[in-house]
Amino acid sequence: MTDEQRTTAEFWFDPLCPWAWMTSRWMGEVEQTRPVDVTWSVMSLAVLNEGRDLPPEYRDMMDRGWGPVRVVTAAGELHGPEVVKPLYDAIGTAIHPGGVDDYDEAIAIGLEKAGLPADLARFASSDEYDPQLRDSTKRALDLVGDDVGTPVVAVDGVAFFGPVVSPAPRGEAAGRLWDGCVLVAGTPGFFELKRSRTVGPQFD
Repeated sequence: MTDEQRTTAEFWFDPLCPWAWMTSRWMGEVEQTRPVDVTWSVMSLAVLNEGRDLPPEYRDMMDRGWGPVRVVTAAGELHGPEVVKPLYDAIGTAIHPGGVDDYDEAIAIGLEKAGLPADLARFASSDEYDPQLRDSTKRALDLVGDDVGTPVVAVDGVAFFGPVVSPAPRGEAAGRLWDGCVLVAGTPGFFELKRSRTVGPQFD
């Protein structure tokens, strides 16, 4: 494909979200089967849920969830946007298929696997880059509204929440799902397709 034929998409994620993780695995397949280049951005569920009345167990997860998004944001600011996806992959692998529930441990594992300085972990408890984190989250919410979570995908001037899918489609099946998502999202007045989930995230 020539550069003129390629499409740029933006994918917003929170490392905590298992459904965003599943969709990100699909997005990687899309890059292999369609002329799409993806920019990876942080969308914080902790920011999204500030001030909301949440069940205690979910509130606890949101309170602990500042760490991973802060570290990914700081890494991107200090080492360039090209480190965001590898660090997300590494932290997400630890949390989701790896089953690491201690987010500080997941951050340490992620930084090591991504080849980034271990002292970036200090930003888990720092608000230094919160303005950038909030700005990135706001950009996603401005596109899709604040009644969704992660992931959010933007392409060709439109954005959508999801797709929520498990397991992540591979190969041409991933490409066909992409084609469908872009088609419906680009339809004026289209807002929602939904059915009840019958399976949870199926990690590789």
